[in-house]
Amino acid sequence: MWTRLLTPRWVLLHLLVAVLFVATFFLGYWQLTKAENGGGAVNWSYALQWPLYGFMGLWFYVRMVRVELNRDPDEEEPSSAVVLYQRPRVDTTGDPELAAYNAYLAELNEKALGQRGPGGH
Repeated sequence: MWTRLLTPRWVLLHLLVAVLFVATFFLGYWQLTKAENGGGAVNWSYALQWPLYGFMGLWFYVRMVRVELNRDPDEEEPSSAVVLYQRPRVDTTGDPELAAYNAYLAELNEKALGQRGPGGH
């Protein structure tokens, strides 16, 4: 179950999240030093916001990991459901050019399906 989180994609994602989480605290500290040196209310608010952004990102990441761990590993495989082909309806009313074009498209569709069928290789 946990081995899904050790694929190269997930390991890179773990590292990226860790780096970004730590970076938000450095950015918060930087804003705090600017605020203490007379930067104003904006710097004080950013000093609080950066760590909150880090925790928010971590919270979303933990949710994403939980979804991955609870996901059925076979759900990405193609299903064996039968897909029925329904012949497209050709509009013969109204515009004769449109009706001719639709008939032409239906003919092309029939040819394409005929070539992919069991005997039409």
